[in-house]
Amino acid sequence: MVYRISLLLGLLIVNCFANIDFEKIKTFKANFLQTVTNEAGKKVKYEGEVYIKKSGKVLWKYESPIKKDVYVIGEEVIINEPELEQIIITTLEKNIDIVTLLKKAKKIGENLYSTKLYDTEYLLEIKDDKIEKISFKDQLSNKIEIEFSKIKNNLDFDDSIFMFTIPKNYDVIQK
Repeated sequence: MVYRISLLLGLLIVNCFANIDFEKIKTFKANFLQTVTNEAGKKVKYEGEVYIKKSGKVLWKYESPIKKDVYVIGEEVIINEPELEQIIITTLEKNIDIVTLLKKAKKIGENLYSTKLYDTEYLLEIKDDKIEKISFKDQLSNKIEIEFSKIKNNLDFDDSIFMFTIPKNYDVIQK
């Protein structure tokens, strides 16, 4: 579930700079705090870093409460779970037409935008030409909030950070 949220948001961020000239933004790097709140009010917080290239390459590096890396390259998704010594390899189930989605994004308040994809409404908070927060409810009615900090655009990072070699002792799960 976490990886589905991660890959969708990565793709959303790549192209979601509302009134920002996103054609000029080639890369995005930030720290994130992802809070998942269930219907009973129980919260789980994840922290880490995200690296995104406009070409569609995304890496979510979860550091807390567990280490996990989610690589998205095109339609392929690789989830590295080092504590379990396993890799999950899957592909995107739905075509994500982000450009069309963003053309439909509407300003609903100061620094607040709303857009919809696959029956899910996303609220985007943008300040000083940077996405600071994304919030939505997932398919299980969990409230998801992802706050970004230390945001940097157009850094020069090598494609090698998006490459992963599967260790020989890992279990590989194909979905």
